[in-house]
Amino acid sequence: MFRIGHRLARSIHRKFADEGSVDVSESDGVRYLHLGNDTIQSAMRLSAPNSLELRYTRGVMMFLLFAPKAASMLGVGLGGASVARFVHHHLPQIHQRVVEINPQVIRIARSHFALPDDDERLQVIEGDGAEYIRQHPETTDVLFLDAYSSDGLPDELSTQMFFDSCAEALTAEGVLIANLWGSDRRFDLYLSRIEQSFDGRVLVLATGRPGNILVFGFKREPDDLRWASLRERAKALEAEHQIEFLDFVEALRDRNPCSNHRLFLGVNEKAEP
Repeated sequence: MFRIGHRLARSIHRKFADEGSVDVSESDGVRYLHLGNDTIQSAMRLSAPNSLELRYTRGVMMFLLFAPKAASMLGVGLGGASVARFVHHHLPQIHQRVVEINPQVIRIARSHFALPDDDERLQVIEGDGAEYIRQHPETTDVLFLDAYSSDGLPDELSTQMFFDSCAEALTAEGVLIANLWGSDRRFDLYLSRIEQSFDGRVLVLATGRPGNILVFGFKREPDDLRWASLRERAKALEAEHQIEFLDFVEALRDRNPCSNHRLFLGVNEKAEP
């Protein structure tokens, strides 16, 4: 994407100088975050800062369909704090930790993207996400990976060992959500690694063409994957949060094994006729 509107702020920290700047632009009432190039990393509508402007961030909320009792969430990669703001404002039952390695991203998120101060339900941690995950096994119900840089997904956040540690970081009924880029030449490799870490218990949700693709990994299979049940739960969530949950449920048909009656997990599952 191209940079939209005029630049509001630029921040370069010496440690991250080789990776480019952290830029903020604004157009038609929407503020955008860019990391070292013109690609939009995050967006916030100024008149509705606690809503989710980008479709892929709304797709992240599909974890509510599969893990309605989730009480803790760990994020790796803060960006413009879209998901962190939404969860903090709309899901008070969830306690969040967000790990971000770049201190300037944290500063810009607070100064330009309405990131709330830390409190009893939100903790923003400056640090290495891969290391943090390794050091905190079985500590979160939801793990959200959104750590693309200007050069793509960092190597340390895409190895088999890393995805294995993501599975270990989840509680018994935990869910991983990995934001990947559909046109990334290594997408299939990342997906296969996630499938291995989660024994095939994986769903893929495309949120744009080619755009962002969300990969969900499950510690155990959700209880009820019948289409009728999924639509019923999605309809209730859509009314509550004004997010297109029903559209996302239908989009699951595109990339996952299923029958006319239900959705299946696992690359080796055979769909019923």
